[in-house]
Amino acid sequence: MLKVSYGSFLPRAQVDLTWGRAAMARAKRNHPTRAVDAAISKPSGDDNVVVGDIISLIRQSAPSLSPSEQRVATALLADMEFAVHASNSELARRARVSEPTVTRFSRSVGCRGVRDLKVRLAQAMAVGRIYVELPPHVGTDLARPALWRSVFQEIRRAIAAAEEGLRKEDIERAAEAISGCSKLAAFGVGGGSTLAAAEVQNRFFRLGIAVSHASDPSLMRMIAATLGRDDVVVAISTTGAANEVIDAASIAKQYGALVVAITKPQSRLASIADIALGVHVPEAPDALKPTASRYAFLATIDLLAASTAYCKPLEAQARMRRIKYELLKGSDGDAKGPLGD
Repeated sequence: MLKVSYGSFLPRAQVDLTWGRAAMARAKRNHPTRAVDAAISKPSGDDNVVVGDIISLIRQSAPSLSPSEQRVATALLADMEFAVHASNSELARRARVSEPTVTRFSRSVGCRGVRDLKVRLAQAMAVGRIYVELPPHVGTDLARPALWRSVFQEIRRAIAAAEEGLRKEDIERAAEAISGCSKLAAFGVGGGSTLAAAEVQNRFFRLGIAVSHASDPSLMRMIAATLGRDDVVVAISTTGAANEVIDAASIAKQYGALVVAITKPQSRLASIADIALGVHVPEAPDALKPTASRYAFLATIDLLAASTAYCKPLEAQARMRRIKYELLKGSDGDAKGPLGD
């Protein structure tokens, strides 16, 4: 397994994801047919080097490379771990080219040389092999049944992980606090956590609870600053390391609000929460499939909402009856259908 420590490579190899006009102009003058349509710019101190995701740069520039340089690109992309560890001569033999061709290829794709190419390859691979190597069966007749089976298996696994990891006493304490709160605020940033925060609002407003959600960092801090001792925050983070959520939850706690975290156990967010609902689902090794961990978070929110409703069943039922009545009034809705489409 390839292990990458960024500190062991060039300390100046930092990615700037904005275009430098001067760097782009130089790239067009030097290689008019090799300008790469990516968000890149040069690092300070080197006028001939462009920086960006090297794998994307190689793939995008490959059609404009010479035939021999294209062979280097093909060999490199076919086995990137080999390319990172191989010597210049080994890489040249694998690509069936000369060693100077490997050097020219490195410079053609914006690197200082072969060593810089390897450093940037290693950094690109540090995101994980699932983002570099295609999963099994892609492009074959086995792809569809394997995909269908694995997607549903991951969903079931995520929900089972939530069921096994959550503690009854924590859910009951959180539900009791929410059922008696003055205001409920849900915070989450990113993809899955933002949607989960919105689901908190969707689940709890129908119980007659004054609830809102936010994912904008500034807005979360502003809302947190308005909360007090009678209020509750549901802070959501898959990793438990989202600084924006941690900061907002800390502000709310500072002013007396109770913080319920739905997050990874033993994480930074869990450590500051008054009640931590631990949920962790290891990701499947397939970047082409949506993450299944959000099902565990949705199941946790559903369990928390149902437990809250059971804390004040008559009031919750009355609220939902009113909602149902208004939905059915003047429509062809089904009285036995869900509460809302």
